[in-house]
Amino acid sequence: MKLRPLSDRVVIKSLEAEETTASGFILTGNAKEKPQMAEVIAVGPGGNIDGKEVTMLVKPGDRVFYSKYAGTEVKVDGVEYTIVRQNDILAVVED
Repeated sequence: MKLRPLSDRVVIKSLEAEETTASGFILTGNAKEKPQMAEVIAVGPGGNIDGKEVTMLVKPGDRVFYSKYAGTEVKVDGVEYTIVRQNDILAVVED
């Protein structure tokens, strides 16, 4: 199954969180904080959203930081994704 976001929405997949703290403690699954860095999987077409022209600034493959409580989590073929609006993306990570 393939996800095709609509309007100004972006499908992202969270990157793995650190499993150890700076002091060397190993975190269990429940103790890990939800990562705020993700990879862009798919991007909607943009267009006229609520009377404003929206140009999509991210593309599949980009690594991004996004708002902590943004989006809707979905599971497709056993893989967890989050669908966010482009304005919930805070920054693109550039190497």
